[in-house]
Amino acid sequence: MAANGAKYSGPELCALDTHQVVAMLKKREISPAELLDASFKRIGEVEPKVNALPTLCEERARDFASQLDADGREDHPGWLAGLPLAIKDLAAVKGVRSTWGTRALKDNIPDQSDPIVTKIESNGGVVVAKSNTPEMGAGGNTFNEVFGMTRNPWDISKNAGGSSGGAAVSLATGEVWLSHGSDLAGSLRTPAAYCGVIGLRPSPGLAGGGPADLAFSTEGVQGPMARNVRDAALFLDAMAGFDPTLAISFPPPEKSFQQSVLEADEKVRIAWSCDLNGFAPVEKIMVENLKAGLAKAESAGATVVEDCPKLPELYETYITLRAMFWAALPGRLPEIVQAGFKRTLRENINLGRNLTTDQIYDAQRNRSQIFANMENFLHDFDVLAFPVVGLDPGPVEEEYPPMVDCKPVKDYVDWLRFSFLSTTTGLPSLSLPVGFNQHGMPVGLQLVGPPRGEAKLLKTAAMIEQAVNFNGGPIDPR
Repeated sequence: MAANGAKYSGPELCALDTHQVVAMLKKREISPAELLDASFKRIGEVEPKVNALPTLCEERARDFASQLDADGREDHPGWLAGLPLAIKDLAAVKGVRSTWGTRALKDNIPDQSDPIVTKIESNGGVVVAKSNTPEMGAGGNTFNEVFGMTRNPWDISKNAGGSSGGAAVSLATGEVWLSHGSDLAGSLRTPAAYCGVIGLRPSPGLAGGGPADLAFSTEGVQGPMARNVRDAALFLDAMAGFDPTLAISFPPPEKSFQQSVLEADEKVRIAWSCDLNGFAPVEKIMVENLKAGLAKAESAGATVVEDCPKLPELYETYITLRAMFWAALPGRLPEIVQAGFKRTLRENINLGRNLTTDQIYDAQRNRSQIFANMENFLHDFDVLAFPVVGLDPGPVEEEYPPMVDCKPVKDYVDWLRFSFLSTTTGLPSLSLPVGFNQHGMPVGLQLVGPPRGEAKLLKTAAMIEQAVNFNGGPIDPR
């Protein structure tokens, strides 16, 4: 039972931590087939209520699991040994319906998997399903015209965040032990915060590269989602690795991320900002809930200082980079695909097409200054902590909130301002559940670490996680 009284009635195996299940797999105490049975049973129980995993690939999963061969990878830190997991429906899985949430691709069956999927499968991950996403991943609420809406399991009248909403829900309900996600404007972090799980946006190039047609892009990255920090570290170990075919790929550190988590201690220095120098509006109750979590970390030995570096022109810089990404990627797809795009996606593509050269030049210069300010600031701190989002999840039917803290929201990305910093600078960030609000919904704290500082980020998150003692799931949808 979760800390706030939420119930769980699924298979016991589905409630175990990932590292426990993987250890059992490695010792042959349990088989991949038994885990697949448990996973598909749980999927059948909860999917009608949450719609997190609309595309299943059971036959493929069982065939893959039966042929799985360690082939000398037992010592690899990310060896998953036959663990069932989900892939977000923005990444191609060979032979499995992959739609990107858009009508023109609703029957698309790719004949080749994306490199990150190949990496995960080579490390013993067994793909059981594709998780739901907004069209082309554009949006902080997960819905599309192919599969419909994904609902938050803590309150199925609420949204699950986006764009990795299906991934977050699949973890919170116990359908899978790990779920792959991706992030441009908090797409890993927002759903993690709303569903009470971990969402890690790694440094660009650590877990795969940019899209094939934007090989040098650093804005959209892929990363792990899990129910706790140690399991997120395990998944990152499985996803990380140098791939010479990917332009920005780089190798992980010699020490595994799991080992870094196990070495976590209370001697961490955390800078805290409730609104990033007034950059992002936030509800007062959200601030109170996050400060309560940080107070527990302080009581356990952490140092928390209210501070924030200067972040000049962050809004204009991020919006320009994002618009360039959309115009260069979905904005170059065939017209027959673009014709069905939702309004908000078309608007963002058009924004990119109409950028001036000065806007593009300024964005590159400004992001460099913001990065330098953050790098220098983090000499004195392990992480910068601030909200993931400024308010609690809204109705599932609402694409984005009209206001945050009584301030009007300009468009569908404006309410996600807390996500801009990590994407703009390429610094790793993580969403960590630290408690529940007055309505019994999870509350997530965002941590941003130093350049390629995933190990330090995970160690700090593990320390806070232990201090707050969050017990969030899995749960039955309610």
